[in-house]
Amino acid sequence: MKEVWVVDDDDEMGKAVGLMLQLLDYTPKHFLNPRPAAQALLAGKKPDLLILDINMPEVTGLDMLEFLRRREEWKNLPVIMLSSEAADVMVEKAMKLGADAYVIKPVLIEELEKAMSQAFYKHIKK
Repeated sequence: MKEVWVVDDDDEMGKAVGLMLQLLDYTPKHFLNPRPAAQALLAGKKPDLLILDINMPEVTGLDMLEFLRRREEWKNLPVIMLSSEAADVMVEKAMKLGADAYVIKPVLIEELEKAMSQAFYKHIKK
């Protein structure tokens, strides 16, 4: 089963997304902020896909995305941005930094599944 990491400081949202992932036959792992996720990556662990909330204290999802895309070993890690911000400028910024998909909270399981398919497909082609 593929493992998906969810990085979201909202525990309830993280649990909700985790439940959706389980229903879609993925193994979720929830991190309440980007630091432990980055530490796990640096320790050699790697999910099949990463879902990042944008608005988090201290280190944002965009900061984490930028960190990932600067490192060769994580350039092809599928990343979905998850946010309550629907502004085109935010979506464009995330996509320009290397996000593979962008979903808006509250997310429906169908939207999540579509975004995951999109993210995985982009990296199959590479």
